Amino acid sequence: MSQAAVSLNIAVLTVSDTRTVADDKSGQYLVDALKEAGHVLVDRAIVKDDIYQQRAVVSDWIARDDVQAVISTGGTGFTGRDSTPEALSVLFDKTVDGFGELFRQLSYAEIGTATIQSRALAGFANSTVIFCLPGSTGACRTGWQKIIRSQLDAQFRPCNFVGHLTGVL
Repeated sequence: MSQAAVSLNIAVLTVSDTRTVADDKSGQYLVDALKEAGHVLVDRAIVKDDIYQQRAVVSDWIARDDVQAVISTGGTGFTGRDSTPEALSVLFDKTVDGFGELFRQLSYAEIGTATIQSRALAGFANSTVIFCLPGSTGACRTGWQKIIRSQLDAQFRPCNFVGHLTGVL
């Protein structure tokens, strides 16, 4: 039996000390890609690479009934200010271990061993899936096109996250 397409409500977070909406290419890529896939952008924010600012925004989103997924970009590297894994992983009820593993495997084909400097991760918090991608547009494209898009597609088989997000398993 074929599952009907489901439009999800998604929030996009850009973590950057320098970006604005006008020059946030990675965040804009994610916004355009999720809309093109038939999903709804319910909120978008840009916050400094600060643990507590990130946590505050995402905590608000996961507490809302109208947000089913969060995609963040930035803050996953090793520079002194990169703090997205530390900020958001503590919110997870469950970690999606395979996301980071698969992201780095796919990224290796594109950027070689530099992929070990990515701390991309994902998890579920309050029945909301959170994907944390690196800040480059290329990394966002890889994450969206090769992993996230299909997992947010109710028609993708053999399994996807849509039932977990909508409560219709």
